[in-house]
Amino acid sequence: MVRSLLGPLAWRALLSAWLMAWLSVAVVPATAQGVDLLELAVRKPEGGLVLDYNVRLQLPRVVDEALQRGVPIYFEAQATTYRPRWYWRDERVGRANRSWRLSFQPLTASWRVSQGGLHQSYGTQAEALAAISRGSNWPVADLAKVEPDQPLYVDFTFRLDTGQLPRPMQIGIGTLADWTLQVERTVQVEAQ
Repeated sequence: MVRSLLGPLAWRALLSAWLMAWLSVAVVPATAQGVDLLELAVRKPEGGLVLDYNVRLQLPRVVDEALQRGVPIYFEAQATTYRPRWYWRDERVGRANRSWRLSFQPLTASWRVSQGGLHQSYGTQAEALAAISRGSNWPVADLAKVEPDQPLYVDFTFRLDTGQLPRPMQIGIGTLADWTLQVERTVQVEAQ
């Protein structure tokens, strides 16, 4: 009935105005959320390269709600070591990955962090996120094939891995800012 009173152009304008108003309310990103890199240090003990890092994780509301509903969330840290070359692409000297699965256990009201075959339970979400967000003495490269005075650099990435979410949740999630939690840094390795 309303459609017959309005012309086709007026109906489309009204519909598009309603849709734009709805989208402006529904897609407002929350502030102070994401991943902040607090510390990133590379050391060369005894022919290897180790990395120390510390990130601050602040989960957006939609990620926290998914966790509370029993959806496991995966985080990944990746460090790739390169040797610069002037004549070709930089040579990859080493690559190391770590991944964690964070889940909420409703029966025990505890948080579980899994890495590989190891599992650890925590009483609060903050404790579980603290276990994920720090790493020390993480071996990222073997420097046996590299000359001691050769320059190196490490590309470090810490992110929320949306590719391991349940398949129905992955549809359209790549464009949502709330699910994009990532920090990337490059650090030069000092020659010794």
